[in-house]
Amino acid sequence: MRLSIVTGLTLLVAASPAFAAASMPDQSRARELAQDAVIVDTHIDAPSELLSHWDDLGLAAPGKEFDYPRARQGGLDVAFMSIYTSPEADAEGKAWQIANTQIDAVEAMAGRHPDKFALLRSPRDLDSLRANGRVTLVFGMENGAPIGEDLSKIAAFHARGVRYITLAHSANNRISDSSYAPKKQWGGLSPFGEKVVAEMNRVGIMVDVSHLSDDAVRDVLRVTDVPVIASHSGMRHFTPGFERNISDELARAVAAEGGVVQLVFGTGFISPKAAADLQAYFAAEVDFDKANAAAAAAGKPERSKDDFEKEWKDAHPVPVIHIDLVLDQIDYAVKLIGIDHVGIGSDFDGVSGNLPVELRSVADYPNLVAGLQARGYSDADIRKILGGNLLRVWSTVEAAAKH
Repeated sequence: MRLSIVTGLTLLVAASPAFAAASMPDQSRARELAQDAVIVDTHIDAPSELLSHWDDLGLAAPGKEFDYPRARQGGLDVAFMSIYTSPEADAEGKAWQIANTQIDAVEAMAGRHPDKFALLRSPRDLDSLRANGRVTLVFGMENGAPIGEDLSKIAAFHARGVRYITLAHSANNRISDSSYAPKKQWGGLSPFGEKVVAEMNRVGIMVDVSHLSDDAVRDVLRVTDVPVIASHSGMRHFTPGFERNISDELARAVAAEGGVVQLVFGTGFISPKAAADLQAYFAAEVDFDKANAAAAAAGKPERSKDDFEKEWKDAHPVPVIHIDLVLDQIDYAVKLIGIDHVGIGSDFDGVSGNLPVELRSVADYPNLVAGLQARGYSDADIRKILGGNLLRVWSTVEAAAKH
C-alpha cells in the first residue's frame, strides 16, 4: 500500500515500553520457531522507498522497516517486494517505466549482496537459496497499471520475476474496479480484466484481490482456474463498511477455492477509527479534486494538495495500537476460513510507521509468534500462518501454469 495521506502521519501517543514488556510472553521459544520456520511476508514496500530515498538495505537502514540485519533478526525468509505504481503514474503513462525501474533497483541491491539476498522465482528453489542466512526476494506488483492494454506484458513481468499482481489500487483502472473508488467503472472486472486473470493463470502469476471492489473479487473467483490470494488485507468484520478489507463472504469464497488471506499489520486497516478515517479521506480527496477542477475552469487559484493533506492529518491523528489487534484478526480469520487459508502481508514500509507498537519492522515477527503461542496455536499451525499456506498456493498456481 502506498497512500500520500499516510505520509508523515504521527502516532496519537508515544509507544509504551511498559505495555510491551507486560503484554508479551517469554520469547525464547518464539525466537527459536521464527528462525526455524519459513516466514513469508507478501507485502513489503521497499522498492518505492528505495526510489524516493535510497538506502543500502543490505546494511542497517534505521529509516526503513525492511533491511537485511533486521530481516535475519526476525527470521524472514521470503520477502515479496511490492512493485507499486500509482493511479497518477498510470494516467501519465509512466507506470511501465516505474515498475521496471523498481525491479531494477531490487535486482541491483541483490547483486551487490549475493551473500545476503537471492532472487526467488519458484518455491522449489527456496531451500537452496535461503541457505547460509540469505533472505529471498520475490516481486509482487501492486496495481496492474503497468500492463497497460497489452496482455503480452504479463508474460514479460513473469520473466522479470513478478509472482503476483494486485489488479487495481486506489482507483479504478483498465482491469478492475477499486474498493476505494466511490463510483465504480465496470461493476467488477472489465472485459479486459477477465483476459488478464486468464493470462495470469496461464503464465503462473498469482491473482491478488486486495484493493479490489467486492464485485471484482467475485468476478475474479468466477474467472480463475487456480486459487487466489489477498496479499495484504484486514478482516472487514472489525472495520464495518470499509470495502478495502475483505468481507466474511468473500474470505470464505477465497478459501473455498484453495486461496489464502494474508493479514495486514497497518493501523489504517485494523483499527476501526483509523479505517473509518482512511475511507473518509478518499471521499474528501474526491471533493478536493472536484473543487480544484471547478476553480481551474473558472480561472481561480487552486488549493494546494499538500495543504489539504496537512489539514486532514492534523484533524485525524492516527491512534496507537498494539499487537492484540493483529492477533484478533488472525483468530477471527482462522475460525472463519480455517488454519490452512491464513497468512501475513505486513505492509512494512507502506504505511509510514503506522503499525502496532510490537510490530514495527521485519525484526518483530518473533513478537507475532509469541502472541500466537500465548493464544494456544500449535507450532505446526503457526508455521502454516507464517508461510506454509502461501507457499502451497504459489506452488499450485505454478504447477497449473501452461507457459
